[in-house]
Amino acid sequence: MKQSVLVVDDEPQARSMMRLILVRAGFDVLEAKDGYEALDEVKRQIPDLMILDIMMPGIDGFTVCERLRAEERTTNLPIIVLSAKTDAESVKRGMEVGATMYLTKPVSPDDLTRHVQDVINT
Repeated sequence: MKQSVLVVDDEPQARSMMRLILVRAGFDVLEAKDGYEALDEVKRQIPDLMILDIMMPGIDGFTVCERLRAEERTTNLPIIVLSAKTDAESVKRGMEVGATMYLTKPVSPDDLTRHVQDVINT
C-alpha cells in the first residue's frame, strides 16, 4: 500500500507541483488549500506525513501544527514545514510548535522527495 502525504498550501501551483513530484516518487497525495481544510482532512484520514505551508489565509501553519500536536491522534504525525519564511525566528517557531522538519521554498524535487522519504522512514 502506498504511503500518503497531505500537501497543505494556499497556492494551487505549489500544490500541483508537489503532487506531481510526490506521485512520481510513489506516494498517494491528498491536498488542502488552507489550515481549516487540512484539519478537516486529518479528522477523516490521518496521512503518513504532512507538508505544511506557514503563510495561509484564515489559520496559519504554526497554528495548524500546534493543534495537531495537542491531539492524541496526531501528536506523532510527521510534519514537514515548507515555507517561504526563511528567517531564523520563523524556523525556530516552526520547530517549537512541533514541526518534524523545516524546509524553505524553493526546494528542488530531489530534495523534497529525499526529505519526505527520510522523515517517513524514521
